[in-house]
Amino acid sequence: QVQLVESGGGLVQAGDSLRLSCAASGRTVGSGAMAWFRQAPGKEREFVAAISRIPTIPYYADSVRGRFTISRDNAKNTVYLQVNSLKPEDTAVYYCAASDVNIYGAGSIRSSLYNYWGQGTQVTVSS
Repeated sequence: QVQLVESGGGLVQAGDSLRLSCAASGRTVGSGAMAWFRQAPGKEREFVAAISRIPTIPYYADSVRGRFTISRDNAKNTVYLQVNSLKPEDTAVYYCAASDVNIYGAGSIRSSLYNYWGQGTQVTVSS
């Protein structure tokens, strides 16, 4: 069994920042890429950012590039998403995902490549 637990979401104002965390546990966690997806009300789940394990190569959706930063601590099996300059359109449930494959780059956006998913953490940005 693999468990992913997100934390760090909250209610903030436009322009504020948050750091989301995703802690992974399980006997086979940590060999591949990790990523963040988000889903706003009434919309499909969309890719946000991903990072490979070794080397740590990040990849971002165009909508967040330059504002969000993904990082990981392999020793702690934890991935982070620093979200800066938040906009109301960033409001969504943010989901952590992990893959058994060390994918990176544009191919990282495919949700089908991720084997494990967390339950999500809510980020709400007011104007």
